[in-house]
Amino acid sequence: MYLRSAIVVLAACLAAEVRGFYLPGLAPVSYCDPTKEANKEKLEQGECRSKVELFVNRLDSVESIIPYEYDRFDFCVPTEEWAKSPTENLGQVLFGDRIRPSMYNISFLKDEKCKDLCGAKSYDPTNADQSKNLNFLKRGVLQNYQHHWIIDNMPVTWCYDVEGDRKYCNPGFPVGCYVTKKGTPKDACVINPLYNEKDTYYLFNHVDIFISYNDGEGENWPGARLLSAKLEPKSINHPKPGECPEDRPLGLPGSKADKVHFNYTYSVEFVLQNGHKWASRWDYILDSMPHTNIQWFSIMNSLVIVLFLSGMVAMILLRTLHKDIARYNQMESAEEAQEEFGWKLVHGDVFRPPRKGMLLSVFLGTGCQIISMTVTTLIFACLGFLSPANRGALMTCVIILYVCLGTPAGYVSARMYKTFGGERWKTNVLMTSFLVQGVVFGVFFMMNLVLWVEGSSAAIPFSTLIALLALWFCVSVPLTFIGAYFGFKKRPIEHPVRTNQIPRQIPEQSFYTKPLPGIIMGGVLPFGCIFIQLFFILNSIWSHQIYYMFGFLFLVVLILVITCSEATILLCYFHLCAEDYHWWWRSFLTSGFTAFYFFIYSVHYFVSKLAIEGMASTFLYFGYTFIMVLLFFLFTGTIGFFSCFWFVSKIYSVVKVD
Repeated sequence: MYLRSAIVVLAACLAAEVRGFYLPGLAPVSYCDPTKEANKEKLEQGECRSKVELFVNRLDSVESIIPYEYDRFDFCVPTEEWAKSPTENLGQVLFGDRIRPSMYNISFLKDEKCKDLCGAKSYDPTNADQSKNLNFLKRGVLQNYQHHWIIDNMPVTWCYDVEGDRKYCNPGFPVGCYVTKKGTPKDACVINPLYNEKDTYYLFNHVDIFISYNDGEGENWPGARLLSAKLEPKSINHPKPGECPEDRPLGLPGSKADKVHFNYTYSVEFVLQNGHKWASRWDYILDSMPHTNIQWFSIMNSLVIVLFLSGMVAMILLRTLHKDIARYNQMESAEEAQEEFGWKLVHGDVFRPPRKGMLLSVFLGTGCQIISMTVTTLIFACLGFLSPANRGALMTCVIILYVCLGTPAGYVSARMYKTFGGERWKTNVLMTSFLVQGVVFGVFFMMNLVLWVEGSSAAIPFSTLIALLALWFCVSVPLTFIGAYFGFKKRPIEHPVRTNQIPRQIPEQSFYTKPLPGIIMGGVLPFGCIFIQLFFILNSIWSHQIYYMFGFLFLVVLILVITCSEATILLCYFHLCAEDYHWWWRSFLTSGFTAFYFFIYSVHYFVSKLAIEGMASTFLYFGYTFIMVLLFFLFTGTIGFFSCFWFVSKIYSVVKVD
C-alpha cells in the first residue's frame, strides 16, 4: 500500500515538475526600444535586440497527413533570405518541420497598422502556373491546412472561445475557410457572419498580431522579454493600400474563372504585462489544451484501481504458490514422490529449448533495446529536457538512444540464443542488427517515397537518409556486435532443474488453457491501463496538439510493466498446472498481444476521430501505425517473457526434485 501511494505521489510531482521550470539551457532573449538613446549601447554590444523575428513552419492539417512547406502555397516569401533558415535537428527533419524566415518586419514596441507584405498577388485562370497555384491554395483552404508561426521560440497562437466558457489557444491558424454550395460554413467561417457566400473560399490574408511583454521592472534584465504572441486571422478585400475594412471579406469563387487580385497585410500591437513571469509563459497554451481540462482525479482513480487489481492478482498467485511449494516439499515417502501433480510434474521439460529460438532471441534483444530507450527518454522528458520549447528534441533523443543502445541488444540476444542451445552465432548477430531495423526502415522508406511524390515537406532529404543509414551501419551495428561478443563469451544461463531427453506428452487441454485464448486474454488488462494516455498521444500525433504530461506517462508505463508481468505470470502458472510446458513463446505473445489491441484502437481512432481523405494519407497513417505497433509488440513481449522467465526459474529452484 505504501508503495502504491508513493508511486501516485511521485507521478503527481513529476507532472507538476514538467510545468514547474523552463527548458534547461535555453537562454531568454531581451528586447530594447531602438528609439531610446540609452539602448543604443546595449544593441551594439548584443545585450538585447530590436527586431522581433517571425519564422514560419510547415503547414499541416487534421484532414491530411501530408504537410507542405510554406512556399508551396505561394505565400509571400523572402527569396534572398529563404536559404538563411535556422539549423534543424534530426528530429525536426524527421517530423517534417521546415522553419524559414518570413517577410514580416516587426520592430520591438513599434506598432503597425494594415501594413502590406509583398504587394498584390494576381492569379489568371488562363495561365497554367497561376491557375495551379490558385487551385492548390483553395485545396489548402478546403482541407483546413494550418499555419504554424514562431516568435521568440514561442508558437504564435490563435485564441478563441470554445464550449464551457473556455478559451482555446491553438498553436496554429487556418489558411482560410470554405462555405459549401448549400451555404454551410465550415471550420473557421463560423467566426464571422459575413463569411456566408455559397461555394466561396475565404482566404485569411490579414492577421492582427498582439505581442505581450514584460519590461523587466524590478528585474536585472538588460531589456524586456516577450511573454506571448497571439493573432486574429481575417479575410479582407483591400479597396486600396493601407486600408483594411473588416466588413469586406475576400471571397475566392469556387467555380468562376475570373482573375483574382489580393494583398497580404498585417497589423502589430505590443501589450505590456508586468504581472506575468517569463519562465511560465507556456502555461496559457498548455492550460488551454483539451486534455488539460480532464479531471485529474478520474485519471488517478483509474490508475489506483489498476494497481489494486494487480496487487490482488499478485497476492492470490503468491498465496497459491506458497501452498504448492509447501505441499511438494512435505512429501517424504517414495510413493508420494512418484505421485507428482500440478506444475511440478513438468519439471523435466519446462526448460526445454523453444522452437524458433533464433527468432525469439532476436526479438528479446531488440525488445531490451526498445525498453532501455523508452525508459531513458521518459526520464529526460520528466526532467524537462524534452519540453515543447525544444522542437524535435524528442525524436532526436529517441533515434540517438536507440542507436547507442545496440550493445544491450546484442548481449541479450546472444546470451539467450546460447541458453537455447543455438550455435549459429553469426546469423544471430546479423539478424539482431538488421531484422527489425530493416523492416522499420523499409516501411519508412516506402512512406518517404509517397511523401516525395506528393511534394510534402515531411519527405526526408537524401542526405538525411544517408545520415540515418550511417548511424545504423556505422554506430548501431558495431555496438550490437560488441554486445554479442560479450554475450557469447558468457556461459549459458543455468536452469534449476535438468531437462529430460524425451519430451513429455502434453495432455488434452481445456478451452481456457489452450494457447490462443490465453494469449488473447493476456493483453486485455495491460491495454486497459494505457488506453486513456493512448488517446492523448494519438491526439498529439494526428491532431497536432502539444503533449507534455510526461509525468503521468511515466507512471502509466510503470503500471504497464507491472500488469504485463503479472498477467503473463498468472497465465503461465495456469498453463504449467495444466501440464503444458511450452511457455517460452507463449509468455512473449501473451503480453505482446497488447499491441494487437493497440492496432484495433488505432483503426477505431482513424474511423471515428479523424477526417482523413485520400489513399496517400491513409497509407501513411497505417504505415506509421504499423511501426508503432511493431515496436510496442517487442516492448511488451520482452517484459512478459523475462518476468515469466524469472518466475519459472524461481518456483523450480525452491522445490525438491529427485
